[in-house]
Amino acid sequence: MEVKDLQPQIVFSIFDEITKVPRPSKKEGKIRQYLLDFAAKHGIEAKTDEVGNVAMYKPATPGHEDAPTVIMQGHMDMVCESNDKSFDFENNPIKTIVDGEWVHADGTTLGADNGIGVAASLAALIDDKLVHGPLEVLVTVDEETGMTGAFNLGKDMVKGKILLNLDSEDDAEVFVGCAGGVDTQAVFTYKRSFAPTDFQFFKIDVAKGLGGHSGGDIHLGRANANKLLARFLWNLSKEHEVVVAEFDGGNLRNAIPRAAHAIVGVHTSKKEAVRIALNNYTAVIANEYAGIEPTLTIDMESVEKPDYCIDQDTSINLIRSLYCAPHGVVSMSRDLEGLVETSTNLASVKMKGDNQIVVCTSQRSSVESRKWDIANQVEAVFTLAGAEVTHGDGYPGWQPNMESPIMKIACDAYEELYGIRPAIKAIHAGLECGLFKSVNPELDMVSFGPTLQGVHSPSERMNIPAVDKFWHQLRRILEKVADLKK
Repeated sequence: MEVKDLQPQIVFSIFDEITKVPRPSKKEGKIRQYLLDFAAKHGIEAKTDEVGNVAMYKPATPGHEDAPTVIMQGHMDMVCESNDKSFDFENNPIKTIVDGEWVHADGTTLGADNGIGVAASLAALIDDKLVHGPLEVLVTVDEETGMTGAFNLGKDMVKGKILLNLDSEDDAEVFVGCAGGVDTQAVFTYKRSFAPTDFQFFKIDVAKGLGGHSGGDIHLGRANANKLLARFLWNLSKEHEVVVAEFDGGNLRNAIPRAAHAIVGVHTSKKEAVRIALNNYTAVIANEYAGIEPTLTIDMESVEKPDYCIDQDTSINLIRSLYCAPHGVVSMSRDLEGLVETSTNLASVKMKGDNQIVVCTSQRSSVESRKWDIANQVEAVFTLAGAEVTHGDGYPGWQPNMESPIMKIACDAYEELYGIRPAIKAIHAGLECGLFKSVNPELDMVSFGPTLQGVHSPSERMNIPAVDKFWHQLRRILEKVADLKK
């Protein structure tokens, strides 16, 4: 069976179309055109703003014109992670696979985050059987790498006072709050030095980690490939002189790095000692991550001597700082049981140009002061190592409102359909809701969605029955709001 034939077909047929449209963050031109073409095809009013967000508008079902306007909101970009580094996300469609009750992609991220939310909102616009008040659909750009769409939303794009964010990942849960976040970047400037002639060079690979969302999965204790590689190099540098020619790991600030590699050299007389050290280290890591990282590998191979290495001072400062930089859960919420309050992700290490190494990290917290506290700790570590450190603008959290009318409607809708009261939660991930709320304090918001697993990694998959429940919950919410008066 193909994705387009799954039920509810009105949603899955649109989702299938979306998976065929390339949509990396900051390169959303093709998916934006798809949205505008969709609106034109169905006679729906649509417009864009200066940064490329798309808004669509549908009048109320006759007799419900006085109902409050509802905004259905999602984002058009997707995280692009692949097991095949040659996969071209800018031009190739995602290859989807139906596997029992799940949909996943063939070796890449699926893009259900947030393609399924966008598909559901578009389906609501063309569902002739749905009774609703005035509807607005807002699809933003660049949610995954900076939220620039939400940051720069045109003033006249949407006017509703109720917002349904369709970007959550758990059935039977309604989210009413999220963490704020900020990115911290450290830049090392190094000098190139000639590689020693009497050294043996190795490429050390950490690969096939599970990775995952740096907010939603950070509490699972999964391996950070950058940290594992730095740890080995730190231990090695205590016993032997080590030179570093290359270090590369991770890709995205909001993904736990699944893979990293380094090219390093030791004196030829120490090459067997390095192999023994790596074998011992691999055994230690396998024991530490037993039951957590079933596919993780750490391998080493001999390589030819490179022309240049990173100067020795920068090499050791890089290894030390990566090893001691914080990563993972920093603290848990005292208000909501099981919720991560504050965390940090050592996301990527990239060599740029001829003399720079750029380390990207991301911090999250539902407490603004603690968000900046952990960001400043990360700054202190890399400043001590001689790097130049900067912080991004960050984005605000979304403070829960336990008296929210739309929260009650969303919970009532789910309970009426399925006989279970959904859990009310906050999420340790960045949602655009906090930005919308900061501009329009009158907004009443909830976030919900179907069950997704492994988001931001090639293991991403979506539960088919949960999509059906998500769709009918959305319809019921819109029908219940249609009976209200402004």
